[in-house]
Amino acid sequence: MNSEVIGLIAGALSCTTFLPQVIKTWKSKSTKDVSLSMFLIASAGTALWLVYGIMIKSISIIGTNIVVLFFSLTMLVLIFKNRDKK
Repeated sequence: MNSEVIGLIAGALSCTTFLPQVIKTWKSKSTKDVSLSMFLIASAGTALWLVYGIMIKSISIIGTNIVVLFFSLTMLVLIFKNRDKK
């Protein structure tokens, strides 16, 4: 098994890390207990991983971080959209 296959499998698992929180927040429309700073840091880190993946031309790093960045940014939108709702 080559390193890109392992990277793709690891990436697929990593892509699911934010999905449960995105779904829960989307359904409940509540971000009361969600950490804004955590998602800001995660988005910045993921964006840098994406740049790194592009620089080294790694499909597994690029693909994983596109999906994770999408979920992180989705959470940030939900946090800002729902932060004033009670």
